[in-house]
Amino acid sequence: MLFREQGLSTQPKSYITPEKYLEIERAAELRSEYFQGEMFPRAVVNCSGNLLAGNLIAILAQQLRSQRCAVLPSNMRVCASQSEFYAYSDVVVVCGKPVFLDGEMDTLLNPNLLVEVLSPSTEACDRERKFEMYRTIESLSEYLLVSSDRAQADTYTRQPDGRWLLTAASGMDASLELQSAGCRIGLRDLYEKVDLTGA
Repeated sequence: MLFREQGLSTQPKSYITPEKYLEIERAAELRSEYFQGEMFPRAVVNCSGNLLAGNLIAILAQQLRSQRCAVLPSNMRVCASQSEFYAYSDVVVVCGKPVFLDGEMDTLLNPNLLVEVLSPSTEACDRERKFEMYRTIESLSEYLLVSSDRAQADTYTRQPDGRWLLTAASGMDASLELQSAGCRIGLRDLYEKVDLTGA
């Protein structure tokens, strides 16, 4: 989870350079995200969120086997807004040759699709501030938000004029289209084995 207004400390902290962040992050056991000189612990994903991300990775990997696209899990860091923002999406898709920040190959610069699995504690940040930063990535053409408490998926697709078009899919019989990867996903498959009754 990012940003002070999302419930983190309001005490000012000393500025950390992007280079120092990467040095700390690469040696750390637990993941942190970075925004304008500050580090924030990455939100912990619950069982439903992990199942959703796992299902989506499996579905995308199967559909993209014959394409020049790679599906990457949540340990792939992405960089946006001229190195002022580093974050981990729950699922990342890159089509064509991936471009990395440096030789470590752990920070992707050209994702085509980013996916966040929403939870009550992260939804506002994922929909607003995080999306604001992700939109600065020139290669990004789609942003998918998957609810973990109901069968609902919202896809934001970049239009030729730079606007972002929202398409919502709701209910187990619905499906969503991911133009960036050329994939169609049924929500019944996406939510397989995910218990929504206790959400």
